[in-house]
Amino acid sequence: MYRKEDPRQLTFDDFYLPFGGHLRRDNRWVILAGQIPWEEIEEAYGQLFSEDNGCPAKPARMALGALIIKERLGASDRETVEQIRENPYLQFFLGLKEYQDAPPFDHTMMTHFRKRFDEATLKGINERIVLAAMEAAGGDTAAANGKDEDAGDNEKDGPCNKGKLIVDATCTPADIAYPTDLSLLNEAREKSEEIIDAMHAPFVGRRKKPRTYRQKARKAYLAVAKQKKPHFRQIRKAVGQQLRYLNRNLRIIRRMTASGMLRGLGKRLYRLLLVIHELYRQQSWMYENRTHRMPDRIVSLYQPHVRPMVRGKAKSPVEFGAKVSISVVDGFSFVERIGWDPYNESCDLIEQVEQYRRRFGYYPESVHADRIYRTRENRQYCKAKRIRMSGPPLGRPSEEPDLLKAQKNLQRQDERDRNPVEGKFGQGKRRFSLALIMTKLAHTSEVAIVMAFIVMNLEKILRRIISFLFFAWRWLLAGYYNTREAAVWTTNTRTWAKATAA
Repeated sequence: MYRKEDPRQLTFDDFYLPFGGHLRRDNRWVILAGQIPWEEIEEAYGQLFSEDNGCPAKPARMALGALIIKERLGASDRETVEQIRENPYLQFFLGLKEYQDAPPFDHTMMTHFRKRFDEATLKGINERIVLAAMEAAGGDTAAANGKDEDAGDNEKDGPCNKGKLIVDATCTPADIAYPTDLSLLNEAREKSEEIIDAMHAPFVGRRKKPRTYRQKARKAYLAVAKQKKPHFRQIRKAVGQQLRYLNRNLRIIRRMTASGMLRGLGKRLYRLLLVIHELYRQQSWMYENRTHRMPDRIVSLYQPHVRPMVRGKAKSPVEFGAKVSISVVDGFSFVERIGWDPYNESCDLIEQVEQYRRRFGYYPESVHADRIYRTRENRQYCKAKRIRMSGPPLGRPSEEPDLLKAQKNLQRQDERDRNPVEGKFGQGKRRFSLALIMTKLAHTSEVAIVMAFIVMNLEKILRRIISFLFFAWRWLLAGYYNTREAAVWTTNTRTWAKATAA
């Protein structure tokens, strides 16, 4: 059940502090609270619940606000709840009417908050926040000038292109150990033994427990795992041993299932059993064919949706996590695509350009991307839309020195213009949680990724507002002192005139 509350922004007089005093208007959390469309979020969030069944759910402002606080502070779920309990500004940000010493919710609710928001909803929230900030800053957006989406297509004058679109993609590593065939098989074997124990638990004393040879299997694994640099033949022999031990355990589980013993298995272990079956099939095929490549290869038992991403970077040639394609406009980031399977990011360029037109009402004047985006299809599309794509032009270099110099200067400027997207990736991985996604489910991981970009956009808005307030204060202060100096100079001039006349 969901009870809709008044989502309007609280005033400082409404928020009650039992120990006296009042909240400051220039506090960062107070400023951020005014930049988020709580009313629209309330409408979308309330549709997830029934109107008269179940316990009352937490308000939408509290759910989304808690996720923003967690991402901005870089804290765990427990620490986030403690920070909210101790800080009245955070409670004001969550929409509470007064300060309370008790935590507003348990730390386990943070997982439910992540499950209730999906990727599409958070993308819409991020878009509304950014467009509202651009409109307030005087940006020429479709929302600001009321242009229709088709207003940019004028057959007489041609399309009016404005702005710069910067696109790129990165990988957000998941919190998993570096996967090897031997370690994955050993973990799968141990979990299969745990499944056998759980299925046999209701029948202790009535049936004989099947033998699994877990001690011998563990000893065989450690004999290779503890070596500093084992030979590939030793690794292959150990992999074959673990495959045979795991196959034996799976045969035992099938016999126990036929006897009706599967009912004692919980949801978590049953899900693990399905993953182990698929892992055994993949590892057996790779072992027989002497290869290490497999479509949809499982690299984690608890996160089977994670896939290896071959990035070719010097630091980490292969990363394990989601691949994220974003676009940057005027320093603000838009998440365009999150994929768990490897894909070529150049296929997203046309869709990103169309999304730019949908948001602002016109196509960009130029698109700034790295070499992988400069395919023939993308070049033809940009040429048809009168969009200049960054990078060197096709064909031989010009023989005219002036033209060649101008082209090189333009290429260098294009590379400078592409720096903001790399800066966004660096900010997300150094300051926020994109360097290591700690959530386990695919849905909650996607929510965590989009939340990181929402908070980065809010940080940019906050810096703009604080900078404006700082320079406005300096301007007013300078005007005050100039007025005083002018008055003193006028008084001194009158005194000198009187003395001269006397």
